[in-house]
Amino acid sequence: MICFNNVSFRYGKGNESIKGINLTINKGEVILVCGPSGCGKTTLIRCVNGLVPHFYEGELDGSVTVNGIEIKETSLKKISRHVGTVFQNPRSQFFNVDTTSELAFGCENLGMHPDEIEQRINDTVNRHGLGSLMDRSIFKLSGGEKQKIACASVSVEPVDVIILDEPSANLDHKAICELRKMIEVWKEEQKTILIAEHRISYLLPYITGAVLMKDGEVVKQYSAVDFKALSTQELHSMGLRSAEMMDPEEIDVERDENHILLDKMILSNMKFAYKKEEPVFDIPRMEIPVGEIIAVIGTNGAGKSTFLRCLCGLEKRCKATLRLGDEIWKNKERRQNIYLVMQDVNHQLFTDSVLEEVMISQEREDKDAALKILESLDLLEYAQRHPLSLSGGQKQRVSIASAIASERKIVLFDEPTSGLDYRHMLQVSEICKKLKDSGKTVVIVTHDAELIKSACTHIIHFQKIVGTSME
Repeated sequence: MICFNNVSFRYGKGNESIKGINLTINKGEVILVCGPSGCGKTTLIRCVNGLVPHFYEGELDGSVTVNGIEIKETSLKKISRHVGTVFQNPRSQFFNVDTTSELAFGCENLGMHPDEIEQRINDTVNRHGLGSLMDRSIFKLSGGEKQKIACASVSVEPVDVIILDEPSANLDHKAICELRKMIEVWKEEQKTILIAEHRISYLLPYITGAVLMKDGEVVKQYSAVDFKALSTQELHSMGLRSAEMMDPEEIDVERDENHILLDKMILSNMKFAYKKEEPVFDIPRMEIPVGEIIAVIGTNGAGKSTFLRCLCGLEKRCKATLRLGDEIWKNKERRQNIYLVMQDVNHQLFTDSVLEEVMISQEREDKDAALKILESLDLLEYAQRHPLSLSGGQKQRVSIASAIASERKIVLFDEPTSGLDYRHMLQVSEICKKLKDSGKTVVIVTHDAELIKSACTHIIHFQKIVGTSME
């Protein structure tokens, strides 16, 4: 059982991230923790796995207990015997270079006998159908496959409580369906599961209750029946995503029939392979409409993110050319004219404040313009905060603010709405539309069906075996 008794926590000298939390979760329950970006979901679950206060320092008041153990008085090593965690970015929790060793790692740390570890791995692999992923290099797995290994490594350990932090944020539709199966197995095993998530649709068949947070507080607790009865309008009014599970592959984009496509970019001879690997893709010619919003969709591992890196000139071994009117852009020109917002935005946050982060992207520093951009993304109050101190969704918006400030002709987004609530997803959608209206071309790699429906005018399908199609 998990028990919060009047719990509040602040990071360093900042404002309280959570305050006055009173919450009880019984054994075997599957609880969804939801609410707008930055509402305190991640801090709440960090109190359960001990990252607060043992890793993230700050001021913790009140009491959090798991199976009768007082978290703030117990070491992370002892807590790990009871609680397993799957993070939003599974790469942040891997310690080995191959999948089988990764599954063994947690049990080895607990000092288990090798025979017991081997038996636990075999049981987990069989229960979850993971045979094809064993003895593989971690570095060669797709995002969805990495998430499976992260989940499996928790399953191998003898924990009673499983914490999931935005587990579907970067997964395709198929991978989300497979994640559902893992949650179903855990529920059958009577694991207590706590899930902080924005995409709620795939979880609805399995939850036993839901906790709605806002501004660091629990504003309402729902039974499963009451939460499932909420209408789409009610969910959206609370900042939550739709309860309808949609497959991006089945979405038809809406276009303005009166809009005339004036120009197109011609991408030629784009071929790329990592060292000693088969080609990720081989594109002799692709036409990309100028001044439109193009979604790039496909399964995890199909090469979508690599395509963006090649398109903007970051992969120097890719010698493709991009023709725009009379101009021909090779790698150097593409780097000068195209801005990429990466999937893991931590790789492109460099400064000591959010405001500075936006201003370094400007051709000429303009503080007032930078502040206006921050205001448009609900980031003005964080202008002097260090970017790495923000939540995942807030970091995402900081990178988007930098992209806007750069004023490049083409803006590429790699999963820009991962970790974002409904309101901020719509905000990103509106920004993409404004970029389009200003004559910029926007290319978005995404698994977010709601974003595609809201903003995109064209779709590029990537397949795992070399090939693409355009709608």
